[in-house]
Amino acid sequence: MKILIKSARIVDNESPHNHKVMDILVEDGVIKQIAPSIKVKKTDKEISFDNLHVSQGWFDSSVNFGEPGYEERETIDNGLRTAARSGFTAVALNPGNDPVTDNKGAVSFLRKKAEGQPVSLYPIGALTRKSEGAEMAELYDMQQAGAIAFGDYKKAVQNPNMLKIALQYAQNFDGLVLSFPQENKIAHNGMVNEHENSTLLGLKGIPALAEELQITRDLYILEYTGGKLHIPTISTAKAVEIIRDAKEKGLDVSCGVAVHNLFFTDDVLKEFDTNAKVLPPLRTKTDVKALIAGLRDGTIDMVTSDHSPIDVEHKIVEFDNAFFGTIGLESAFGALLHVVSLKTAIKMLTGGKTRFNIPESFIEEGAPANFTFFDPDKTYTFGKENILSSSKNSLFLGHELKGKVFGILSGESFLASED
Repeated sequence: MKILIKSARIVDNESPHNHKVMDILVEDGVIKQIAPSIKVKKTDKEISFDNLHVSQGWFDSSVNFGEPGYEERETIDNGLRTAARSGFTAVALNPGNDPVTDNKGAVSFLRKKAEGQPVSLYPIGALTRKSEGAEMAELYDMQQAGAIAFGDYKKAVQNPNMLKIALQYAQNFDGLVLSFPQENKIAHNGMVNEHENSTLLGLKGIPALAEELQITRDLYILEYTGGKLHIPTISTAKAVEIIRDAKEKGLDVSCGVAVHNLFFTDDVLKEFDTNAKVLPPLRTKTDVKALIAGLRDGTIDMVTSDHSPIDVEHKIVEFDNAFFGTIGLESAFGALLHVVSLKTAIKMLTGGKTRFNIPESFIEEGAPANFTFFDPDKTYTFGKENILSSSKNSLFLGHELKGKVFGILSGESFLASED
């Protein structure tokens, strides 16, 4: 099968064609030729868009689909289709479904459900059985079945000895351990950032200290045990500083940030929009500024949509009773490009591959075809018509975004964003 991509500006720092406008010929899922102009007698498909840009396929390190257990929120099939139309060729799926992904059978189920899809699904296994924090799950067995990391979604490792043992044990098979950054005894029943707005609005606050204390503890344990630690979503200026110092000391730690924590501050809480109830919570302008600086200097390794579909019964309710979470796959690129440069945005959307041991696919002849197509200059207001998920709980509704995704090519499978 021959696919010809016409006049695409290549955005790939590892490619010899970076920043050049080139034609790309793909044959049987492999890049056959890259040249200023390619003419072939016959192709099976030609891909051409105005202001077409292409990068290696994007990876999202933290997504949630409802299946199994919460199919009314999102099925795996529709979730992967949403990811593809949003520009992602690979996603890491959190274990927060029902039953929890805490054994090799559950990992195998997820991988089988995703077979034949243009987007690669990589399960994250739970760190503890049922994500209850009491007993370590079958990490090695899950890794053999295809799990790429281990963590309890949105649940901190409260028992420090559990984290110590997990980090030590996972070193036997080069496993990556995740620890959500929140000390629950300090966060308690908080819902939003503890600051001026939480006081003015009468909403229970989660202090920045809850995040920073947990990260500090986890890093002390990492320094003692060795191993590989990933902090999925950070949100405070001090957290950036703590992780920066840890990396300078040589600790094997990485971290990510949810794109909504870069785009919004807790000022949006004044509308009492339950879509703004996210975890970790939206913080202050000072925190957002520090997070963006952390992207630019390499302290933060990746940006995630932290895509979390929630049904209306658990979102369109009083703020106190609403579940945490917002969908974000559809708006991730447009939101990120609104706050950072294109170079930084692409780095943050692809940089997590190495950490999670996902195959990279640079744009060079002989490499597998794994592309994201987009226009970085298109601006638009994100509306309901842009939502592809089954659940509609988007915090970005009504906000101006920058950057339009055209679709992805994975092997021989092309899926356009408007299909």
